[in-house]
Amino acid sequence: MGFILQAAAAHAVFVGYLTAHRAWEHLAGGAPNPPAQAPPGLSAPVNTILGWGKWGVLVCGVAGLLICGGKMAIGHRNRAAFAADGATGVPWVLAGLSLAAVAAAIAGVFL
Repeated sequence: MGFILQAAAAHAVFVGYLTAHRAWEHLAGGAPNPPAQAPPGLSAPVNTILGWGKWGVLVCGVAGLLICGGKMAIGHRNRAAFAADGATGVPWVLAGLSLAAVAAAIAGVFL
Protein backbone atom coordinates (compact mmCIF):
# COMPACT_ATOMS: atom_id res chain seq x y z
CA MET A 1 0.00 0.00 0.00
CA GLY A 2 2.88 2.38 0.78
CA PHE A 3 4.33 1.82 -2.69
CA ILE A 4 1.05 2.87 -4.32
CA LEU A 5 0.92 6.07 -2.27
CA GLN A 6 4.52 6.89 -3.17
CA ALA A 7 3.84 6.23 -6.84
CA ALA A 8 0.71 8.39 -6.73
CA ALA A 9 2.60 11.21 -5.02
CA ALA A 10 5.45 11.01 -7.54
CA HIS A 11 2.96 11.01 -10.40
CA ALA A 12 1.19 14.08 -8.99
CA VAL A 13 4.45 15.95 -8.52
CA PHE A 14 5.74 15.02 -11.98
CA VAL A 15 2.47 15.89 -13.75
CA GLY A 16 2.22 19.12 -11.76
CA TYR A 17 5.77 19.99 -12.78
CA LEU A 18 5.04 19.35 -16.43
CA THR A 19 1.86 21.38 -16.31
CA ALA A 20 3.60 24.29 -14.59
CA HIS A 21 6.52 23.99 -17.00
CA ARG A 22 4.23 24.08 -20.05
CA ALA A 23 2.39 27.10 -18.62
CA TRP A 24 5.70 28.88 -18.02
CA GLU A 25 6.88 28.16 -21.57
CA HIS A 26 3.61 29.51 -22.94
CA LEU A 27 3.79 32.69 -20.86
CA ALA A 28 7.48 33.28 -21.50
CA GLY A 29 7.08 32.89 -25.24
CA GLY A 30 4.06 35.05 -25.89
CA ALA A 31 2.81 37.00 -22.90
CA PRO A 32 0.61 39.85 -24.14
CA ASN A 33 2.06 43.32 -23.63
CA PRO A 34 -0.30 45.93 -25.07
CA PRO A 35 0.73 49.60 -25.12
CA ALA A 36 -0.75 52.09 -22.67
CA GLN A 37 -4.07 53.43 -23.90
CA ALA A 38 -6.41 55.99 -22.36
CA PRO A 39 -10.06 55.06 -21.89
CA PRO A 40 -12.36 56.68 -24.48
CA GLY A 41 -13.13 60.31 -23.67
CA LEU A 42 -10.62 60.54 -20.82
CA SER A 43 -7.52 61.64 -22.72
CA ALA A 44 -8.36 65.35 -22.99
CA PRO A 45 -9.34 65.88 -19.31
CA VAL A 46 -6.24 64.01 -18.08
CA ASN A 47 -4.00 66.06 -20.37
CA THR A 48 -5.59 69.23 -18.98
CA ILE A 49 -4.94 68.13 -15.38
CA LEU A 50 -1.33 67.19 -16.20
CA GLY A 51 -0.86 70.55 -17.92
CA TRP A 52 -2.13 72.34 -14.82
CA GLY A 53 0.30 70.32 -12.71
CA LYS A 54 3.22 71.23 -14.97
CA TRP A 55 2.23 74.89 -14.80
CA GLY A 56 2.09 74.68 -11.00
CA VAL A 57 5.56 73.15 -10.85
CA LEU A 58 6.86 75.91 -13.14
CA VAL A 59 5.38 78.60 -10.88
CA CYS A 60 6.86 76.92 -7.80
CA GLY A 61 10.25 76.65 -9.53
CA VAL A 62 10.32 80.33 -10.45
CA ALA A 63 9.22 81.28 -6.93
CA GLY A 64 11.89 78.99 -5.44
CA LEU A 65 14.63 80.55 -7.53
CA LEU A 66 13.43 84.05 -6.61
CA ILE A 67 13.41 83.13 -2.92
CA CYS A 68 16.92 81.65 -3.16
CA GLY A 69 18.15 84.75 -4.96
CA GLY A 70 16.55 86.99 -2.34
CA LYS A 71 18.19 85.06 0.49
CA MET A 72 21.55 85.36 -1.23
CA ALA A 73 21.10 89.10 -1.83
CA ILE A 74 19.95 89.84 1.72
CA GLY A 75 22.49 87.61 3.44
CA HIS A 76 25.56 88.57 1.47
CA ARG A 77 26.54 91.34 3.87
CA ASN A 78 26.33 90.19 7.48
CA ARG A 79 24.31 87.00 7.42
CA ALA A 80 26.56 84.50 5.70
CA ALA A 81 24.44 81.54 6.86
CA PHE A 82 21.33 83.10 5.31
CA ALA A 83 23.16 83.58 1.98
CA ALA A 84 24.55 80.04 2.14
CA ASP A 85 21.06 78.71 2.74
CA GLY A 86 19.85 80.48 -0.38
CA ALA A 87 22.80 79.21 -2.42
CA THR A 88 22.27 75.61 -1.31
CA GLY A 89 18.61 75.85 -2.26
CA VAL A 90 19.34 76.61 -5.93
CA PRO A 91 20.46 73.06 -6.89
CA TRP A 92 17.38 71.60 -5.17
CA VAL A 93 15.06 73.90 -7.11
CA LEU A 94 16.84 73.07 -10.36
CA ALA A 95 16.68 69.35 -9.55
CA GLY A 96 12.93 69.64 -8.94
CA LEU A 97 12.40 71.47 -12.21
CA SER A 98 14.54 68.93 -14.06
CA LEU A 99 12.58 66.04 -12.59
CA ALA A 100 9.31 67.68 -13.61
CA ALA A 101 10.66 68.21 -17.13
CA VAL A 102 11.56 64.54 -17.63
CA ALA A 103 8.75 62.98 -15.55
CA ALA A 104 6.80 61.72 -18.57
CA ALA A 105 9.91 60.17 -20.12
CA ILE A 106 10.83 58.43 -16.86
CA ALA A 107 7.31 57.07 -16.42
CA GLY A 108 7.30 55.92 -20.05
CA VAL A 109 10.36 53.76 -19.44
CA PHE A 110 8.39 51.58 -17.02
CA LEU A 111 5.39 51.03 -19.28
